[in-house]
Formats: sequence, C-alpha cells, structure tokens
Amino acid sequence: MKKVIYYLLLSSLFVLLSACSDSESMYTEESKKEMANDSADYSDEGVIESEELPKEESATASSEVKTERMIIHQAFIRTNVKELTKAQSNIEQKVKKYGGYIVESNVYKEDDQTSSGNMIVRIPEKHFETFLSDAEGEASKVLERKVTGQDVTEQYVDLTSRVKSKRVVEERLLKFMGDAQKTEDLLKISEDLAKIQEEIEVLVGKLQYLENQTSFSTIELTMIESRVIVPEKLDSDELNTWEKTKKQFITSTNGLLAAGSAIVVFFIGNLPILLLIAVPVFVAYWIIKKRKQKSQLQ
Repeated sequence: MKKVIYYLLLSSLFVLLSACSDSESMYTEESKKEMANDSADYSDEGVIESEELPKEESATASSEVKTERMIIHQAFIRTNVKELTKAQSNIEQKVKKYGGYIVESNVYKEDDQTSSGNMIVRIPEKHFETFLSDAEGEASKVLERKVTGQDVTEQYVDLTSRVKSKRVVEERLLKFMGDAQKTEDLLKISEDLAKIQEEIEVLVGKLQYLENQTSFSTIELTMIESRVIVPEKLDSDELNTWEKTKKQFITSTNGLLAAGSAIVVFFIGNLPILLLIAVPVFVAYWIIKKRKQKSQLQ
C-alpha cells in the first residue's frame, strides 16, 4: 500500500514538473517572438526605413496621400505697350485683385524714344489663365508668349508617404526611449531619433516648397514702349534770324581778315628766307634760259 502511494506521489510530481517545463517553454517562445519583433523595429544597425514597414501601414499611408494633380505653371510674355507707366500700374492692380504679389519690378530707359519694364509676379493658380489674358490685354502687340507646366504629383505623393513612414519610426523610437534602461541604449536611440527627425524636416521642407510652387504660378512680363518724339514748332522769337545773320556776317568777315593777316605776316615775316631761296632759283633759271637761246642760234 505504501509503495502504491509512493508511486502515485512520484507520478504526480513528474506531471507537475512537465507542466512547469511546458509553461516555461511557452514563455520563452513568446519572449523570443517579442524580441524578434523589437529587433525588427530597432537593431544595433539602426532603425528601419519606410520600405521595411508592415504592408498594412504602407497601404494606409499611401491611401491618405493627396491624389489631386499638382502642376507648377510658369509663363513668359513679351509685349509692346503704348504707355509703359500706365500698363505697369494696371498690372499691379490686377496682381492685387487676384491675391498675388510682385517679386521684382524694374524700368529701363534706353533713350528718349525707347523704354522697357520687367516684372515678375506670382498669382494664385486658379487665376493663372485669367491673369494671362488681362496682361495680354494691356499690350498693343504680343511679341512672345511661353507657358510651361511641370507635373510634380508623383513627387509630392512619394514625399508624403516617406514622411508618414518616418513619423511611424519616430513614434517607435520615442517608445523605445521611454522603455530604455541602459545608458548606451538610450544614447543610441537618441542618435537615431535625431537622424530621423532631421530627415523628416528635410522632407517637410520639400513638401512645403512644392505646395508653394503649385499654389502660386510665376509669370514674367517684359513690356516695351517705343514712341516717336515730334519736335515742337519754334516761335519767331526763338528763330532770331537777324541776329544769327549778323553773327554769321561778322564771323565770315573776321575769317577773311584773319586769313589776309596771316598771309601778310607769312610773307613779310619770312622775307629774308624767301629772298635766299628766290635768288639762287632766279640765277639758275637765267642760266638755263641763256643756254637754250645759244643752242637755238647755233
């Protein structure tokens, strides 16, 4: 009887130990799974990127991305205008009316007949076509018109998805930081968190730039004013015919007197030199003439 009781107790103890062993084994497996998940999220190599996120999260991020087409419009118009000042004033009023703003405005005056103005304005996208029509309406002639559009929808969607993915990583790192107990782990998490936040700031900056460029269109206007200046008719008082005649007569008389004076001064002043030159020339001429006469007589 004692042996039977002994075997029963021994069997019960064996069953209890087996159950404890199974329970310990299950706990170990769950711990391993949790550690594996944690290591997938955060490892010694750094944090996961957006490509490594679960499919459910990536799908959710992509579905929330703005799908409206985003176009960056730019235009260049060169025109002739009758009055540059008036045309610029009207353009400025239109810019203000449509809620835009002037980036740059310059006026150049080449000469009395030609002047030009250059304006760079930014107009809300919804008023882009209307403003172009108004700007061309100020012209007497459109010399050049160029309109371009760049579709950045795909780029915007990609940046938005990347920001959402990195936000998820940022939240996980913040959670890991709160649970970290070792100083070296805390430092590593802080380093990766700073890196992720810096990347988020860069991506957000690119998103804001695209949003600004697509919400406002850029238009450059060059306006040229060419006019013919007609001279005014002079009054009789402004002609001064008699005074100008007397002035011209006196000027010409003075010119003749000055020329005669110069000739007298030249010959009288240079008379000794002229005599020195004239005497030998006269002698030579006389000798040559005598020789010709003798040759003719013979």
